[in-house]
Amino acid sequence: MPELPEVEVVRRGLAAQLRGGTLRRVRVREPRLRWAVPEGLDAALAESRLESVGRRGKYLLLRFAQGWLIVHLGMSGSLRFLPGASAGMAGAHDHVDFVFGHGVLRLHDPRRFGAVLWHPAHAGAIECHPLLAGLGVEPFSDRFDAALLHRATRGRRASTKQLLLAGKIVVGVGNIYACESLFRAAIRPSTAAGRIGLARYGRLAACIRETLSEAIERGGSTLRDFVGSGGESGYFQLDCDVYGRAGDACRRCGAIVRVDREHARATYWCAGCQH
Repeated sequence: MPELPEVEVVRRGLAAQLRGGTLRRVRVREPRLRWAVPEGLDAALAESRLESVGRRGKYLLLRFAQGWLIVHLGMSGSLRFLPGASAGMAGAHDHVDFVFGHGVLRLHDPRRFGAVLWHPAHAGAIECHPLLAGLGVEPFSDRFDAALLHRATRGRRASTKQLLLAGKIVVGVGNIYACESLFRAAIRPSTAAGRIGLARYGRLAACIRETLSEAIERGGSTLRDFVGSGGESGYFQLDCDVYGRAGDACRRCGAIVRVDREHARATYWCAGCQH
């Protein structure tokens, strides 16, 4: 599933390619995504100018004067901009086209777990949308720090990794990035979140920002389906310290990297480095 770095890579690409462009029409071939694509998008948005491309967690937010398109890539979706006449024939899993004057933005989603939703301006601020209102803080915001993590985890018995993945405290720390951040912070993933002190949470917050920043610069992680808005792959996973390296020697201490399973997720960690 594309996580925050992958979605941010797409956002940056779309902002450069589309911001200020005019949306000529919306062509919906398959409305049955995770939630039904709203009817009437074409009528509501035809000949509208795209004002900005934002992101909240893993949701892309395309802003028009009339409101926001909310796009989620689901498990296997991609959102690619095909310039000029290069869009060609749509494939079986090309479900929605946003036709601009200089090209087509195409949603491709084989598993149909993605979403295209509409939040009209008269419904209020986009942050109030039910899918966004309950999300945790952005990891690059000033609000994300040791004090926030420490305060939110007091008395919590769930593992530190599971609370990171839940997205209620901080958004965007998916499985790869949780494993890598916890390794860099020298915290065992299974440690109860309530047992981590303020100083260690300060180190973890810094490592999360560092890991996500590096992933964005490397174009995200491509393990299965992810590509950027121009079709490019991500390469962060090639430099992972623990993720996907079970049975290999830790690059830091030489111990064998382990893998555990928790809630159908693989957790990679090093017993020599993480305590």
